[in-house]
Amino acid sequence: SKGRRAKGARIPMRVPIADRPKSVDSRRGFGHFESDTVVGASPSKRCIDTQAERKSRKLFARFIPDKSALATARAEYDIYSRIPAPARIDRTWDNGTESSCHLLVDEALGMLTYYADPYSSWQRGTNENRNGRIRRYLPKGTSFDDLSDADLQAIVDEINDTPLKVLGWETPNEVWYRELGKVMSKTSHPETSVALTN
Repeated sequence: SKGRRAKGARIPMRVPIADRPKSVDSRRGFGHFESDTVVGASPSKRCIDTQAERKSRKLFARFIPDKSALATARAEYDIYSRIPAPARIDRTWDNGTESSCHLLVDEALGMLTYYADPYSSWQRGTNENRNGRIRRYLPKGTSFDDLSDADLQAIVDEINDTPLKVLGWETPNEVWYRELGKVMSKTSHPETSVALTN
């Protein structure tokens, strides 16, 4: 039977966005991400896991075979393990069950996960905007089955190299690398300062 379950029960250790430091809201801090999933056309289950850094608006994306929590966690780990720790502090998800394995990534990489309030997509406006950019290339109803990882990365690269008014007409990549340089100059491990662009 499809009995009703208590909200939030599906996501273990769910920390609400109200507990996220208020400084994250201002976008002055760097290394705070928003997370989501872009769904392809049925009957395929293939999706795109997206992670967007709030200050720079830089987008990271990976194809995943389905919207399962484990596939999502694997994609997140692949993305965040390539980013130096000072540049990946936390991320904010909606309440979809695809994020229910977030602790695997949190514990492996020392990150935190926060959850937006239900029906409050505006609390993850950066990611919603970046996903909208992806949809310009891959409109709703598009199957992702025939697309390669390189195809997706080409789209992401173009998005990250497009100047934005909100960034004073700089590109997300320009802001990302400047901010990355700042946080890495404050660490004692300069050998970790190289971050992959994808």
